[in-house]
Amino acid sequence: MSSDFESYEQDFAVLTADITGRIGRVPKLLGDEKKQMVANIEKQLEEARELLEQMELEVREIPPQSRGMYSSRMRSYKQEMGKLEADFGWKGFV
Repeated sequence: MSSDFESYEQDFAVLTADITGRIGRVPKLLGDEKKQMVANIEKQLEEARELLEQMELEVREIPPQSRGMYSSRMRSYKQEMGKLEADFGWKGFV
């Protein structure tokens, strides 16, 4: 089970790093290129949300006595996701 969680974690880390980079590039783009990048970021944000959901399902399957560490990591990932969504929204892309 934890190997599935860790696989999702790795995917989440790669995806959020890519999203962060793309958000930083959007202000330099114009017209259709900018619209396409924004659409791609929106898709990636949805993928990241889905990964979080999968990780939450995995955590629920962990015995309660072992769940604490994973729950703490989930809180951290949710905060990271919230910051990404806020950064994307604050920059006026949505």
